[in-house]
Amino acid sequence: MRTIEEMSLREKIGQMFVTGFPSTEMSPELKEVIEQYKIGNIILFSHNINNKYQLGGLVAELQQWFTTHAGIPGFITIDQEGGRVTRMPKDATNVAGAMAIASSGRPENAYAAGRITARELKALGINFNLAPVMDVTSNALNPVINIRSYGDSVETVSQYGIQMMKGLLDGGVMSSLKHFPGHGDTDVDSHIGLPVINKTVEELEQLELLPFKAAIGQGAQAIMSAHILFPLIERSGVPGTMSYTIITELLKEKLGFKGLVVSDCLEMDAIKRYYGTAKGALEAVKAGIDLVFISHTPATVKEAVHLIEEAVAAGDLDEAVIDAAVAKILAYKARYTHVGEPDYGIVGCEVHRRANELMRTETICLIKGETQPVQAGDGQVLFVGSYAYRTDLASSSVNQEVSFPQYMGEHFAAAYELISIDPDEEQISEVLQKAEGYKHVVIGLFNARENTGQLALVQKLVAANCKVTAITLGRPYDLALIEGGFCGIAAFEYTPDAFKSLIPILNGEITPAASITIQL
Repeated sequence: MRTIEEMSLREKIGQMFVTGFPSTEMSPELKEVIEQYKIGNIILFSHNINNKYQLGGLVAELQQWFTTHAGIPGFITIDQEGGRVTRMPKDATNVAGAMAIASSGRPENAYAAGRITARELKALGINFNLAPVMDVTSNALNPVINIRSYGDSVETVSQYGIQMMKGLLDGGVMSSLKHFPGHGDTDVDSHIGLPVINKTVEELEQLELLPFKAAIGQGAQAIMSAHILFPLIERSGVPGTMSYTIITELLKEKLGFKGLVVSDCLEMDAIKRYYGTAKGALEAVKAGIDLVFISHTPATVKEAVHLIEEAVAAGDLDEAVIDAAVAKILAYKARYTHVGEPDYGIVGCEVHRRANELMRTETICLIKGETQPVQAGDGQVLFVGSYAYRTDLASSSVNQEVSFPQYMGEHFAAAYELISIDPDEEQISEVLQKAEGYKHVVIGLFNARENTGQLALVQKLVAANCKVTAITLGRPYDLALIEGGFCGIAAFEYTPDAFKSLIPILNGEITPAASITIQL
């Protein structure tokens, strides 16, 4: 591997950037920024991935380009948190999300989830996972964190997040905690707006910072910044990612973090709309960010590289800052970027799938009431629900070919009714009329707080003395909004894997033993 002394300024800057591309093959624009701008790292999204074989080949091609044009293998990064933020293909093992795992009450499940994930990522050459989430979800209206968090207590987030981190590291994949100094107490998604948290450092030290401090003490190697304004801490009007006060003085100096500090994507609206992505990249480097993510647009990467070069030439940015960042990047690359042949046999192997199924079954929570067993061929049961939708830009794309009511109806050979995501009075009346012919309605809810027709339907079914089992397939907060007697179950995600884990609960084979980690 080359040394800093052998590298030009552009080559060093290129090592500090991560970018992406829109297809399952390397785009001409991507090849240009690697060849001409020496960009040394990539982030993969669902739109880059078809199956494990295509993904293994793509990663190998990317590494060939990095080693040819930079002389250094690249970080191949991905957001593989599990649950709602899952990029790996269907033929891989995709574990449950953070809140689901923590609800199992077994920290060893978080370690196993990390270890399985790392083994499959590494088998395909992906060496850097942007997980786990270490945010304490303390705001029920948070649109982007919620079930991506392990819970609403410092103890739960610290315990499970550290186990996930250790599983990833022990599996040979780098891990980045996120989102420093905490994204759990916002009601704005930084992908589409600029959140503000009016807390002092002393207040953050009582909640948000504690999981990060605990993980640093347990060997955390990378931490991702949040695009959030903290006006009581950083008074210049820039968000955490661009704040020297927060990144260098708080994270590096006060908390003593010596690892790699990475930015969240600077093409998110919190940066792009209010500061400009390229300008944001320059300010992030000045603030102390070591690895900068511009995840989608190579042309913007080029603009940012030019700005940083100009800042160095003008004396506005000390080249020593770049050297320090690149030194850390090269040290971690020496440890994690070994390039070998893909091992497709590990990805989605039977051992991983069986372990994952057991873990998933342990995550299902009975929140309220008692379960009512459903038997195959039961003519007295009606399954109801809508399709899901992509709730935020951090989430993975939704498979619109899979619906909860159809999946369950076909499995149990029972009747099912597909409704719209937010049924109106006419559709609610139709479902109520149909439900009169059944003794038990099992309804899958998907973010009903924002789609209140779902809540109205459940409420009217309960009021009509229908036996109702309501299952949240997204945020579990929906169950707190329904009054009366019913059975409430939290399953956390809208995927076939989650549906499958519900079956032994619904047929009475297994009694749910999980306990949810938030106050509803």
